[in-house]
Amino acid sequence: MDSNNVKTVHVTNPKIKRYIILGVAALLVVFLAFNAFTIVDAGHTGVVVTMGKVNEGVLQEGMHFKIPFIQNVVKIDNRIQKLEVQTEAFSKDLQSVDTTLAINYRVDTAKSYSIYKNIGANYESVLVTPAVNEVLKAITATYTAEETVTNRALISDGLVEGLNDKLNSIGLYVTDVNIIDFDFSEAFITAIEEKQVAQQQLLKAETEKKTAITNAEADAEAAKVRAEGEAEANKTLSQSLTAEVIENKKIEKWNGELPRVTGDGGTIIDFGSVDKD
Repeated sequence: MDSNNVKTVHVTNPKIKRYIILGVAALLVVFLAFNAFTIVDAGHTGVVVTMGKVNEGVLQEGMHFKIPFIQNVVKIDNRIQKLEVQTEAFSKDLQSVDTTLAINYRVDTAKSYSIYKNIGANYESVLVTPAVNEVLKAITATYTAEETVTNRALISDGLVEGLNDKLNSIGLYVTDVNIIDFDFSEAFITAIEEKQVAQQQLLKAETEKKTAITNAEADAEAAKVRAEGEAEANKTLSQSLTAEVIENKKIEKWNGELPRVTGDGGTIIDFGSVDKD
């Protein structure tokens, strides 16, 4: 067959062409519809950005219309968020204190758009973390290293107050700060342990001294009571020994025999040698 005699035949079916057009149109409508609506989840607000410009106000929870390809919605989480920060600070006595903190904070719904406009979505690393470091260093510097351990609650309260003073005007609110850990240098820990041992030994010595003093005082008081009792008994006995009582005691103790030796005018008479005849 001569190739010059071959003819291309185009078969045109109006129905197929119409179906193709309708299918493309339907897909376009679905695509536009999908991009014309946005859903803001519970606990979030939506910040509307129109061709790069942040609109004032926010979208609340639920479904909202937006202009396809012109507007997009940035979701801001307004629930309580947890941030863990590890930082180093210096105490009043210039000891290094490595601190681990857990901070709970939230974003004010009404100011979500201004935070995104002025700071961006990374407000946590731009604002919150630096503020935590700054406030912690200021508070730690008012306590000695040993006092930071015994005043954890006061330091936590001070962090909450200090962070809110810095962040509330922006739209960030700190609800709680927990001190997970304080870590000190090995030299400081050794010094604290030695101090505790010394205090325990001193307390033991003081206790033993007080016990000895107490026992001595008790013995002295007992001796005093005994002496007073004996003195009172002797006094009573002395008062009761009248002349009649003494003579009566002599008579009671006499065995009925006269003295065997006596003297009168220098003469010694032995009654035992007198002739009984």
